Amino acid sequence: MITRISTPYSYSSAVVAGDYVYLGLHRGFGENFTEQIHNTLLNLKRTLSECGMSLESLVKVNVYLKNIKDLPEMEKVFLEYFEMNKFPARMTSTTEFFDNDCLMMIDGVAYKATE
Repeated sequence: MITRISTPYSYSSAVVAGDYVYLGLHRGFGENFTEQIHNTLLNLKRTLSECGMSLESLVKVNVYLKNIKDLPEMEKVFLEYFEMNKFPARMTSTTEFFDNDCLMMIDGVAYKATE
């Protein structure tokens, strides 16, 4: 069975397929990168909660930064949301975004073991 958490746009914020949750783009809002990454991670946490999961369920994330100079701040913020040595696998890259105010986005995969 496949379950989708829809958005008003042409993508789902999450698709649950078996033991895996595939997360669509999550972005945050705020005046600066720090506000946006915290807001993004809170939105991601909210989506995972709708699937009965937490951030600890993340096994892989892709982080897209508008500015590579934000990488050190991203590393610092990840330490606030994930336990040391329990980080998801991660790929970080830079890109331009359609929305000029967007400084970062995250997508990824989470795993939900069935009991």
